[in-house]
Amino acid sequence: MCVTMKNKNIFSVLLTGFAVLMFTANSCVKDLDTEPIDPNVVTSASVYKDPAAWKQVLAKCYAGLAVSGQKGPAGQPDISGIDEGFSNYLRQYWCASELPTDEAVVSWNDAGLKDYHNQNWSPSNPFITAMYNRIYYQISLENEYIRSIDSKIGSLPANLQDEVKVYKAEARFLRAFSYWHALDLYGSVPFVTDKDPVGAFFPRQASKEEIFNFIESELKAIDADLKAPKTNEYGRVDKAAAWTLLAKLYLNAQTYIGQAKYTECIDNCKKVINSGYSLAPEYRLLFLADNNSNGAQNEIIFPVCFDGLHTQTWGGMTLVIHAAVGGSMNPADFGIDDGWGGTRTTSAFVNLFPTPANSPDGRAMFYTSGQSLEISDLSTFTDGYAITKFKNLTAAGARGSHPTFPDNDYPVFRLADVYLMYAEAVLRGGSGGDLATAVGYINQLRERAYGNTDGNITQGDLTLDFILAERARELYWEGHRRTDLVRFGKLTGGSYLWPWKGGVKEGVATDAKYNLMPIPASDMGANPTLKQNIGY
Repeated sequence: MCVTMKNKNIFSVLLTGFAVLMFTANSCVKDLDTEPIDPNVVTSASVYKDPAAWKQVLAKCYAGLAVSGQKGPAGQPDISGIDEGFSNYLRQYWCASELPTDEAVVSWNDAGLKDYHNQNWSPSNPFITAMYNRIYYQISLENEYIRSIDSKIGSLPANLQDEVKVYKAEARFLRAFSYWHALDLYGSVPFVTDKDPVGAFFPRQASKEEIFNFIESELKAIDADLKAPKTNEYGRVDKAAAWTLLAKLYLNAQTYIGQAKYTECIDNCKKVINSGYSLAPEYRLLFLADNNSNGAQNEIIFPVCFDGLHTQTWGGMTLVIHAAVGGSMNPADFGIDDGWGGTRTTSAFVNLFPTPANSPDGRAMFYTSGQSLEISDLSTFTDGYAITKFKNLTAAGARGSHPTFPDNDYPVFRLADVYLMYAEAVLRGGSGGDLATAVGYINQLRERAYGNTDGNITQGDLTLDFILAERARELYWEGHRRTDLVRFGKLTGGSYLWPWKGGVKEGVATDAKYNLMPIPASDMGANPTLKQNIGY
């Protein structure tokens, strides 16, 4: 549960520029400072007369990751073209990051959803389109917010100017975060910032190098204005969040731009590690309804916040928890009123754990009663072990505030991931770190998982293959697996097969073009300057 910036009535912002082009495609705003005759129409000229509005609009930028529209759990959706529940940012990102991998399968037959398992998606896939539109909706929000700050900050009282500078830095982080998703998922994409003119135009397609450089430069530029680690309100980003995103950008730089930046990754990991964040005492605490206060908050660097009463959505944690419950599972054991019988995992992932049905590794959170290890039919929930990692229960076992809409915050970045990035960057030849320290970080994670030193490793055990497997064991269902498999050259091709990869029960080699998603057909048709990704 997040206690920061929660509001039932998510603030509505006038979208201009790129947002108008993408989502209405029929008009543009000529003057943001024009006051409308209708007093019920909200513009940037009127909304910011209230000093509190600066934080409220920032809250909308954060909330865009969690909710699907202006009236939760449904009503007045932010984007169109897909069921509102499916349109949620986190729901789309989770599906795009997990379903094409060995970590998750889904039983539902919504058109285009199983294309993720099959790795046979096309530019017209509705889920790939919704993810793309979500990314650019977020970017448009942040562009307009930053533009409004720049045009008005000089007229604000000095004390409010200082606050608004911090808000602007956070909005720039959130924009960089969404551009990172665009780069990671789609590669070379349309590029628009607050510096572009307001009005209808064809956004220029930037190269992967340009997008990479923009993200890097933005995260460096905002460092001075972001709050120091662990000094901001829970749920809002600080310097450590920016360092973590930089570390992830650098770790994947070889994939993105063909340049190794492992030393830079290590440098930023060290900043985070030394910034005051610490591991939660128990792994399970990270995924419970009170993970904002049970000790997990000391490890979680950047969460997407949810509250069962105030941030209701059919995406986000509602999807993650409800979809994973079915078969003979009792929904009450997960703090919810019913299960949706959707998501499970593959035997390839299960077998990453020693004796998975009763593993000494406490991260092996599987429900096996009535579930088969192997999947004969993707549409049958009881084919494949279920995952019990996320529960709408507190550490003490009490149900969250609502049986349908969970209180759990989604851990986007956490310290354990930074430990693993440090170790991988050292193994890949980065300077500024060492193997002994890397092994120490890995063993901290494994001692928490095992409850003792039985799972500890030595330097000889620390290989890249071990890192890939350990990242899965530690971070599964947290939205990392697709990016990891691409970086290791295993998402596509035939070097690593898992059940139902390529739409075949035993798994089959797939085309390398599926390392990237296609630019959606709708945007290709709307913008004649765009070039499609190779192979699509």
